[in-house]
Amino acid sequence: MRPNFLLFLCVFVLLIDFYCYKAIIGTFKKWSPKTKKVFTITWWTVNVLLIGGVFAAIYLNLFLSARAVILVAFFLLSVAKFMMIPFLLIDDIRRGLIKLFKTVKKSSPVVNKEEEVTEEAQVGEPISRSAFLVKAGLVAAAVPLSSLSWGIISGAYDYQIKRRTLVLPNLPSAFDGIKLAQISDIHSGSFYNKVAVKGGVEMLMAEKPDFVFFTGDLVNNLTSEVKDYQDIFSKVTAPLGVYSVLGNHDYGDYHFGRESSPAKVKNLQDMVKTHQLMGWDLLMNQNRRLKVDGQEIGILGIENWGMGRFPKYGKMELATANTDDLPVKLLLSHDPSHWRNEVLQKYPQIDAMFAGHTHGMQFGVRLKEFQWSPVQYIYKEWAGLYAEKQQQLYVNVGYGFLGYPGRVGILPEITIFELKRA
Repeated sequence: MRPNFLLFLCVFVLLIDFYCYKAIIGTFKKWSPKTKKVFTITWWTVNVLLIGGVFAAIYLNLFLSARAVILVAFFLLSVAKFMMIPFLLIDDIRRGLIKLFKTVKKSSPVVNKEEEVTEEAQVGEPISRSAFLVKAGLVAAAVPLSSLSWGIISGAYDYQIKRRTLVLPNLPSAFDGIKLAQISDIHSGSFYNKVAVKGGVEMLMAEKPDFVFFTGDLVNNLTSEVKDYQDIFSKVTAPLGVYSVLGNHDYGDYHFGRESSPAKVKNLQDMVKTHQLMGWDLLMNQNRRLKVDGQEIGILGIENWGMGRFPKYGKMELATANTDDLPVKLLLSHDPSHWRNEVLQKYPQIDAMFAGHTHGMQFGVRLKEFQWSPVQYIYKEWAGLYAEKQQQLYVNVGYGFLGYPGRVGILPEITIFELKRA
């Protein structure tokens, strides 16, 4: 993050702090001088220390857990204060209009005593309405603060097993009933609880999958982020193999930029090596033949292919090469937009695609018969199983998290598929 931008952001946040502080102090006029003093010292100590902590988290080599605590606290309090702002603005606009009305009225040459009495009777009204709006703003701030805090405490590592039957009409008999697991979007650079992460892996392995798919985003920016978790994810194994692909965050684009550089090339080489060390078969526009009792299906994996600002490194023509004879082809592709924008249009031979990327925006509702998240206004396919004609897509909402260090309603997912013939 550029220093000038960070400095501007901190000044802006301090102005917001001052605005909220003045509104609260002005509303609770009955506080004793001692209470006001304690509140003032506490308010400014917390906010100034948090701003200093943000600088330290970005520019100093703090422990990951310390960075997480600082950034989470800053994020939560900032969201709460921004929720207050609309109420405070409404109150200021209302008060400004009242003041303007009184100024115009007082300048009027004819003001009778009856009007003066009416005006005096209304003097106290703006204060009570101001108090109501400020208190409503505090309540509005408390709602996201409490729900987002609960999402961090309870939701971030609350791994859910999602079970699906995947019907594939051309599935060879040897694969009927076989068990496939999928995880996605680990984002190891966001983790702050190794015990919980390990618990999720143990949940996955307790399902005894025959083979496993990982559909991208092992890290946030740099391969080095996975160093502390590599031993944990090395425990993800299966008799028929673990197959993986890269997501948009795995290339270092968000740290080094899109242009190639020696450091960026080295970062990607380290990423490939990390998959190898964990025993995962990384498919970069490649395919594998999965054989059981002499029968085969195809596992295809491409590099990231996404719409809009996301990179299109994937090359389907390479991934599908020499697979025409395979009765079933399963595609790993990180971004679900790839399914509608290329796979459905050009590759009807793909029976099922497995994706991640959306995280379900880590916020929403996901029930058996109903699901909603703001991300659905960006991605038509964002969570669960979709089908069109003879092709299917499954979108996993992710194992980890990015940005907001928690989940509300859309919990981390481990998907278990049973493959069945029609």
